[in-house]
Amino acid sequence: MLHDLAMAEVGIVGASGFTGAELLRLCASHPDLHVRLATGDTQAGSAVGALYPSLAAAYGDLTFSPYDAAAAAGLDLVFLGLPHGASQALVPDLVGKVGHVVDLAADFRLQDPSLYPTWYGEAHTAPELLPDFAYGLPELFRDEIRAADHVATPGCYPTAATLALAPLLRAGRVEPTGIVVDAASGVSGAGRPPKPTTTFCAVDEDFTAYGLLDHRHTPEMEQVLGASVLFTPHLAPMRSGTIAWLAPCGRPRNTRSRPATAAAS
Repeated sequence: MLHDLAMAEVGIVGASGFTGAELLRLCASHPDLHVRLATGDTQAGSAVGALYPSLAAAYGDLTFSPYDAAAAAGLDLVFLGLPHGASQALVPDLVGKVGHVVDLAADFRLQDPSLYPTWYGEAHTAPELLPDFAYGLPELFRDEIRAADHVATPGCYPTAATLALAPLLRAGRVEPTGIVVDAASGVSGAGRPPKPTTTFCAVDEDFTAYGLLDHRHTPEMEQVLGASVLFTPHLAPMRSGTIAWLAPCGRPRNTRSRPATAAAS
């Protein structure tokens, strides 16, 4: 992706949310990326710096605009920072009109379309495009990402769990069944719109489990690890970040493979 471009013209769809704000921050510090389009339907007409004062110096007069596929046409790279399910409606119109798409939601992470009704509540509306997206975890899939036109960014919990477990599984040091993953994330993972469960009074001095046995990141972990996982997520009283406690079942130490060797390869 973007191997030969001196300066890539970038669009961020959903730029007014927490994910979009982080993308704006990262792009502002990247010497080869120039943000030409920042959409945010609820903030249309507002200056980026008015909503996020820390970005005012980097983006000057750039304002949020309503999403319009025609405005994105010709861009080298488009990031989608949208709620789960929304990207499926936009990607078919973007593919072939922009250079690359990076989706930060879960819409193109799972390669088996039959999993979406079970874990996301509805059928995938563009299953023919799933093979076009590489899973964007460069520590494990760097070659696939470099060769792909489009990337599905991993979820927060799968990233934390996979980076720790993959070397052990690849080295044959732990069993691929019965892996327990307990993890916690901050409030920003729930998105910018306020919710009763994410107010200060609800979160402060609390640590709450949710999504028991049916959290949508479970099949993503299992797809990447090739192992079965029992996953319990928690909401922690912090702004952002993820921490994971992992309990795999070890195998006898009679193998020549070592986790460090697997991680290095």
